[in-house]
Formats: sequence, structure tokens, C-alpha cells
Amino acid sequence: MGNVKELRVAQDGRAQFRTVQAAIDSIPLGNTKRTIIRIAPGMYRQPVYVPKTKNYISLQGEDAYKTILTWANTATSIQHDQSPTIIGIGTFACGSVIVEGEDFIAQNITFENAAPQGSGQAVAIRVTADRCAFYQCRFLGWQDTAYLHYGKQYFRDCYIEGSVDFIFGNAQVLLEHCHIHCKSAGFITAQSCRSPSESTGYVFLRCVVTGTGAHGAYMHLGRPWQSCAKVIFAFTFMDGCIAPAGWNNWNDKEKEKTACFCEYRCTGPGSNTSHRVPWMTKLTDAQAAQFLSVDFIDPQHTWLTAQHSVSVPYVPIPLSA
Repeated sequence: MGNVKELRVAQDGRAQFRTVQAAIDSIPLGNTKRTIIRIAPGMYRQPVYVPKTKNYISLQGEDAYKTILTWANTATSIQHDQSPTIIGIGTFACGSVIVEGEDFIAQNITFENAAPQGSGQAVAIRVTADRCAFYQCRFLGWQDTAYLHYGKQYFRDCYIEGSVDFIFGNAQVLLEHCHIHCKSAGFITAQSCRSPSESTGYVFLRCVVTGTGAHGAYMHLGRPWQSCAKVIFAFTFMDGCIAPAGWNNWNDKEKEKTACFCEYRCTGPGSNTSHRVPWMTKLTDAQAAQFLSVDFIDPQHTWLTAQHSVSVPYVPIPLSA
């Protein structure tokens, strides 16, 4: 197993730890060794925090539908073991899971904010860390489900649902083969790049976008949280939930001049660009090339390859009798 360390979590006491947070707490600050936390199936009701410099942590479940990390904080109602001086306040602090340690990996995990519809900002996960990857994970919530705040991030074969700005922040993110589900009227993305010199943005590559009530065109692909927001949908299937206009300027026509909202060879009833806003860009083959592989987030092919090399097969903990 080389330099990989393993910890185990099971609620029934048949592992080293009963909670995910207890396992994380056991890892030293300044960690430099890949530590895989194997989580037995169960509903883990506790906010989870991965601190800065607790790097190289992996959360590994057996099945995302059976291994669920859930909490119900909102921007205006936060219960957390960590103080505001550590995790912040408001939307920034309300994530059911907050990741600030770099080189984080999660696989076969559900991240849920269980706050009901209408609760306002209720983040399932906030990622403020570089070189993070998520595989076969589910992200459940309504508003602000996935706060992709900072760093380079990779999502593959994941499911993300919500209604208002439910993928947002200023990270540099590739989402590949992911299922994006719109639960009600609103906006999928709210990217927050502030300057054209920044490389941040979201690329949805070979994804599927669905929505509740596919015959009502009510969902927009994105709106610019900040002036230079960058979002690209490529080779993505969009069902009829997408509004013909596609994109929204967040009631600020000035942002139409600077936002970079693009589509490339998408399919499905929601992909028709004939009625899109005029400031959306339909990419050419040459323009799209930079967004069509992991080169967008890992041009030197270093960190994603290194992460894959430490993958260890999952050995489940037997379920309780």
C-alpha cells in the first residue's frame, strides 16, 4: 500500500471511529501522507470540516446512495462545532461539508444539505482548496448546493441538484460525465471570476442536464455573480427545462460585455441556440479545444495522475446484523 494510510469509520462501533469528523481530527495538521478514510454505509448527521494543511485526505464510500454526509445549516442559521473565526459566517460557513485541505478526494459519497426548499442559501459542500477531485459523488440541496470557492477541481460521474445558483464560486472546475438536475425555476451556475486575467471558470463536458417539468422553460444555464464569469457547456445533453434565452445577466447589462458564457456542440431540446441571448458565444472547433480535456485544470498532467496512482480498492465493513 506504500505511503497510503487507512482509517475506518462505522457508526456501529466496528471501526476506529464512529464519525467522519473524528477520523479527520486524528490526522495531523501539515499532513503530507495520503490518508484514506473508508466510511461504512450510513446516514452521518454531523457537519464535517477538513482544515487547512490537513492535505491528502480521501473520503471513500462503498455506494453514494448508502453513504450520506448530511446537515441542515443555512446562511442565517448555523450550528457547527467550529467557531466563526475558523469557518467564517453566512453562506461561506453553512456547508454541510467544508474542505480547506488541498489534494482532497471523495468517491462514492453523498454530500447533502437537508434544509428544505425556501430556506435560502444552504450549501452541501464548500471547497476552498486546490487539486480536489470527486468521483461518483452526489450533491443534494436547493439553493447554493455546491460552493466551488477556490482552487482547481475535478468532478467525474457525479450528480448535482438544486434550483438557485446551485454551482457557484470562483474555482477552476472541469465537470465531466456529470448529471446536473434542476429541481425548480432558477439558475444552474453563478461563477464569480472578477478579471479576464484569471483562469477560473466552469467547463461542463459530456454532461446531462435535466429538470423537473421538462416542458416548462424556466432554468437558465448561468448568470454572472461577478463581471467576468466564465462557463462553458460542451457536448452536453440538455432537456426541455432550459429557457430558450439560456443565460441571464443578473439585471446588469454591463456584465453582458465581460461575461464569457459559451456552448459547443450540445444536444437535446434545451440546446437550441437560435433564441439565446446575443452575448452568448457559440464556440468554434478551434475556440473549444482548450476546454475539451483535463488540460483545462491539469495542463501538465501531474496532480490528477498522481491521485489516481494511490487509489486502493474499497473493502466494505460488514453491515450490522
